[in-house]
Amino acid sequence: MSQIAQCSRQWDDAEVPAPGSASVARFWVALEQNGPWGHDAIASAHLPDVLGPELERAVSAAGGRLLLIRRPGRHVDTHDPGVPRNCYIAGGLADEPWLLEGEVDDPFDLLRVDWRGQIEQGPDAVSETLPLLEETRDVVLLVCANSKRDQCCAVRGRPVAAAVSEQRPGRVWECSHTGGHRFAPTAVMLPSGQTYARLTDETALAAYDAERRREVPAALNCALHNRGRSCLSAPAQAAEAFVREQTGRLALDAFGVEEAGDGVYVVSDRDGRSWRLRLARVDGPELKDSCLKVAKTSSYWQVTDLSG
Repeated sequence: MSQIAQCSRQWDDAEVPAPGSASVARFWVALEQNGPWGHDAIASAHLPDVLGPELERAVSAAGGRLLLIRRPGRHVDTHDPGVPRNCYIAGGLADEPWLLEGEVDDPFDLLRVDWRGQIEQGPDAVSETLPLLEETRDVVLLVCANSKRDQCCAVRGRPVAAAVSEQRPGRVWECSHTGGHRFAPTAVMLPSGQTYARLTDETALAAYDAERRREVPAALNCALHNRGRSCLSAPAQAAEAFVREQTGRLALDAFGVEEAGDGVYVVSDRDGRSWRLRLARVDGPELKDSCLKVAKTSSYWQVTDLSG
């Protein structure tokens, strides 16, 4: 295991900060597809015809992120396009996150969604096109397990997904590449889009339970584990994570972040406090950012508090 999980083990040992490493997405679409996933899971999975690439382009063009999901454990390869598939759509991430869930009988129906317009209008607008999806107050945990992209995600991610699935059955999924396998095991929470690094069985369960409370768990409120919220840019993610750790504020909607120019970001707490922070990308140690790549200079976001 140490050999195939080398990249994430190296990053663990070096304790390189994780804030600002979450994928940037203003909404998420997760579609069930069992069976093997290649290096480019969406293009190589056994989705019908050209659905995967077309749907990924449409979602990406509107600022979203498409993931494939499958149940933890053994799974049968699905080739039949007529098999209903579970689907989740999360939007409103910057304001009041919402989550639609259900099955789609024909996955090509997803191509009929106006991803930019209907996501902006809210869950009811999306449900007009996808009536089998219903809004839920529940949450889902998506653990990256795309082994063909990087072995770390499978070797370290799949056991975490399986363990938490036993505790929260039906609410945990393995997912395709989310970015950042150097931080494996990684996970994305829906509906918030909050992203975590270096999970264990216990902290992944804490992440799930905290998401239901619309919070970040205290155990993950630090630079080793909090990668950031996907609705923010990378430096804004790091700025918010810095203030969250400094204040101990756990509510997901506690802060707003605005760019002030010249690398300065203003983080405002809804209680009236604010912080002026300078963000700069700085070099870290020589590390592999993927198991099959050679080591190179790592980097992370350095935060300087200008608030005085």
